[in-house]
Amino acid sequence: MFFFFAGGLGQQVRQVLKSNAGKCIRCGSEADLVDYDKVLKLFFVPVWRWPGKDPVLHCRDCDLFFPQSLSPPIFLSRCRFCDRVVEPEFRFCPFCGSSL
Repeated sequence: MFFFFAGGLGQQVRQVLKSNAGKCIRCGSEADLVDYDKVLKLFFVPVWRWPGKDPVLHCRDCDLFFPQSLSPPIFLSRCRFCDRVVEPEFRFCPFCGSSL
């Protein structure tokens, strides 16, 4: 007798706790802090799910789950003229127009 089995174990987002909480370690895009479920699938149908241990970061672009400890820190800079917070990839302040 021959049995064919197609299944696997995966992760699925249950709830977004904080949007844009870090950067993805694979593609560099924004990642969300999420609670997740582990899901057992048989023939691509979810059969059993149970909650994950700790919140993790989830990249929406490449669908990667990774712990917060692996995410590079986000550095925010301040404009030296108007003293407002500016994202690090800007070369000019969006508020006063001065060069950073």
